[in-house]
Amino acid sequence: MREFVFALEYEPGCNRVADALADHPDARIRSLSLHATDDRLWRVDHATGTSAALEDIEGAFLNGDYYADCLATDDCGATQTTRVLDRTDDTLVLYSTWERTPTCASVPHIARDHLGDGVLFETRHEGRHYTWRIVHSGVGDPAAFFDALEAAVGDCARMEMLRAATTEADAPTGDGTGGASGLAPEQEAALRAAVEHGYYESPREVDVGDLADHLDVPRSTLTYRLRRAEERLAKGYVADERFADAPSTPL
Repeated sequence: MREFVFALEYEPGCNRVADALADHPDARIRSLSLHATDDRLWRVDHATGTSAALEDIEGAFLNGDYYADCLATDDCGATQTTRVLDRTDDTLVLYSTWERTPTCASVPHIARDHLGDGVLFETRHEGRHYTWRIVHSGVGDPAAFFDALEAAVGDCARMEMLRAATTEADAPTGDGTGGASGLAPEQEAALRAAVEHGYYESPREVDVGDLADHLDVPRSTLTYRLRRAEERLAKGYVADERFADAPSTPL
């Protein structure tokens, strides 16, 4: 089995969901279920945030010119429906279905074209970053998949590879990221720069805006990379601690 994790960073005005999330930095959307056939896609998403954020997210799904997952730059004539399954003050659960046309494109459909059937998808949306985790059998042509994806997103989004690895069952050692830290190169570079420039000192010697200017990346991109790096390192630390505290099994 193979795993790919990558992010699409949408330009303003290219994706209504990304625009809504950019207006509410603390809001998040993650997929609970996502499936695709050759001509259909259906998914359940769980959004968290303030009441105002959820209202904007709901509006982006319900009132968009075309389905939010479609990579076409104009209305491609697809039939889509989104329903609210649950709503509280700080959570929103949405069920969406989408029947594509020949001019439509999406990450799952491009993956099916180049990686075959039996592909699993997991997504997380925060700000303008739309992170995809894809697990597939290892057959197909990953290079052709990413070439087709890059062509489909065009100038609307920038693609950033975060991880490419075999799954644990197939990998004898390491996590396939190519770095000792287990971080994507962009995340490791961001973390090193943050440490070197005093971002983690107390009080901070540099703020995220100045650090982003130094690295010549958008502020939102740097914030995203640092958050993902911190998340991965924190989870790795806790996992190591649990392993160390686990009782040994006598031989």
